[in-house]
Amino acid sequence: MAAAPVAAGSGAGRGRRSAATVAAWGGWGGRPRPGNILLQLRQGQLTGRGLVRAVQFTETFLTERDKQSKWSGIPQLLLKLHTTSHLHSDFVECQNILKEISPLLSMEAMAFVTEERKLTQETTYPNTYIFDLFGGVDLLVEILMRPTISIRGQKLKISDEMSKDCLSILYNTCVCTEGVTKRLAEKNDFVIFLFTLMTSKKTFLQTATLIEDILGVKKEMIRLDEVPNLSSLVSNFDQQQLANFCRILAVTISEMDTGNDDKHTLLAKNAQQKKSLSLGPSAAEINQAALLSIPGFVERLCKLATRKVSESTGTASFLQELEEWYTWLDNALVLDALMRVANEESEHNPGASEENGLPHTSARTQLPQSMKIMHEIMYKLEVLYVLCVLLMGRQRNQVHRMIAEFKLIPGLNNLFDKLIWRKHSASALVLHGHNQNCDCSPDITLKIQFLRLLQSFSDHHENKYLLLNNQELNELSAISLKANIPEVEAVLNTDRSLVCDGKRGLLTRLLQVMKKEPAESSFRFWQARAVESFLRGTTSYADQMFLLKRGLLEHILYCIVDSECKSRDVLQSYFDLLGELMKFNVDAFKRFNKYINTDAKFQVFLKQINSSLVDSNMLVRCVTLSLDRFENQVDMKVAEVLSECRLLAYISQVPTQMSFLFRLINIIHVQTLTQENVSCLNTSLVILMLARRKDRLPLYLRLLQRMEHSKKYPGFLLNNFHNLLRFWQQHYLHKDKDSTCLENSSCISFSYWKETVSILLNPDRQSPSALVSYIEEPYMDIDRDFTEE
Repeated sequence: MAAAPVAAGSGAGRGRRSAATVAAWGGWGGRPRPGNILLQLRQGQLTGRGLVRAVQFTETFLTERDKQSKWSGIPQLLLKLHTTSHLHSDFVECQNILKEISPLLSMEAMAFVTEERKLTQETTYPNTYIFDLFGGVDLLVEILMRPTISIRGQKLKISDEMSKDCLSILYNTCVCTEGVTKRLAEKNDFVIFLFTLMTSKKTFLQTATLIEDILGVKKEMIRLDEVPNLSSLVSNFDQQQLANFCRILAVTISEMDTGNDDKHTLLAKNAQQKKSLSLGPSAAEINQAALLSIPGFVERLCKLATRKVSESTGTASFLQELEEWYTWLDNALVLDALMRVANEESEHNPGASEENGLPHTSARTQLPQSMKIMHEIMYKLEVLYVLCVLLMGRQRNQVHRMIAEFKLIPGLNNLFDKLIWRKHSASALVLHGHNQNCDCSPDITLKIQFLRLLQSFSDHHENKYLLLNNQELNELSAISLKANIPEVEAVLNTDRSLVCDGKRGLLTRLLQVMKKEPAESSFRFWQARAVESFLRGTTSYADQMFLLKRGLLEHILYCIVDSECKSRDVLQSYFDLLGELMKFNVDAFKRFNKYINTDAKFQVFLKQINSSLVDSNMLVRCVTLSLDRFENQVDMKVAEVLSECRLLAYISQVPTQMSFLFRLINIIHVQTLTQENVSCLNTSLVILMLARRKDRLPLYLRLLQRMEHSKKYPGFLLNNFHNLLRFWQQHYLHKDKDSTCLENSSCISFSYWKETVSILLNPDRQSPSALVSYIEEPYMDIDRDFTEE
């Protein structure tokens, strides 16, 4: 327990000193040892024992040491702050002391987030460090939480101004001093209490910024259902506050450690899912449910996401807008951005300056509008992220219905040209230390978040047709009518009052910018993913033709072949999109053959496919499935394509199929299977299922055995495949969604998938279709446990 305070000049203080104070002085009447106090305070901070606060020293002692150590009087101020912040205080003097402390720390915080950071990041920030070391952080937490204490049935109150000062000082200390944010994150009651401070507009921004930093380092996710009166708190936010609040929500509704979701092994994911089932819903799922239970929450998010810049409520004054914008940018240097915009205008208007050195009035009057646009972009970033996460959560269908009802998609369509995909101006504001083309700039991040939302919205959901306008929906109907095929039921069921308006729908606008995108643009990956999600699920001829008529196939082939794209991520997304676009579609294969019209072009295309089967295997699967269907059709148009198309002729060769099969099995193992590469296993199964249909499964297994022997490693491939198929059974037979996806994408019933795997795993060595029949006894190794190595 901390020693009792020793007040300067008190009789008790002169007669008795705490053991800690004596030790700090080096004994009775001794002189202070240089560095000894800071060392002991640091030790006390770590252990919670000994010296932990300024109140354990006399003011005389602190003043004497301050002369030597140059502590800027911070320990003495903390001593006074403790004395004036007792339960029965009126807090007037307390607030005055905070006003003295605040500028001492804010200067260091400003240095930390400005250009000076480069020069000072190797050094400490003495004021914030001393403030924390002498117990300032804990003292401010106690002061802020005074309203939670009741005296004789009445709760204590502190002014919003004082709360604001405390929050600002805490935030500045977190910025400059390592470990402070983590310590605050461990105080769960304090974190929950902070949410209650957002009820006041005066303290909202400071509170939201501090909470965001704390939640960013908190080991365990906070539960929103523990926040007192969450529903009324959120419902009373104005639109600007709600947008800011979305920054906090982004941390509370996302599953922890999902940054590299595709890179996590399926073994680890399955183990985690089993654990989660026994534990019940995760904190993120509970938080999503809590938000969705708030009346009007999703509707307000949709309004925020789709409002135009002119509709956003302006701030009362330039200084207020500046302060709020700076809060948004965090360490993105608002001053640099302001000066650059002003300087650029000065260069265009030389001599247009005032006596005080500020740019001409026109620059200052334009500046708030630039800030307003950036404000709106950064608001929308967070709002779109929250909507995207909710769309992927357990209540996906509920969120889908609400998003459709509140016209999010047509609203985003109206913003597409003027805000989302707007042209950059010369003075476009970007984050400090970055440029307009950097993935971290707000403009870039908004585009990527927008594309991720479209991907989540379209993926395996009939609401995807809201991305079109009425004329485009009519075009889909006309395509089906001309092809003499039934119209897609989801198109017929689409509520025409909820679709995009204007000359072009959102999907068509996306295709237009996609075709104009520079070769090495990072957007290509996300654009392709968003368009591919529109095609996913049960193959729709009308959907494919809609995109083919807009030149999408030729654009993809240009990127793969003519521009010889080098980015693996972009190539994978383009191969996946090409596969969905061409699957079972004779017209698409005709267009492919027309574009890839020379052997040289075809060899470049094959080189790209073979350079990484993890990236291209979905295309291989789609072409293999299409070949099988075409071979079973009696149609002159199909026969013509079969005889002329280089790609179909190439895939039809057994040596080609065996080469793909061998490599697909060889590049994956149970321990390395992820959501990204498990498609290689399913593609190998598609090749073998189609072989089984033709009674050629034993032939393919015998050829694999020969290929093993030719590589001088008998058994290594088939043992690996056996283990992979055992894992496949464990993984897919308990996941309805995955099995449905396999069935829809391949047009092969899931029962046939299961039967084929069972036949391959048959333990009878006499069975001609069982893997074990082709593994010689000395090389048999099929009973491995599936554990992470």
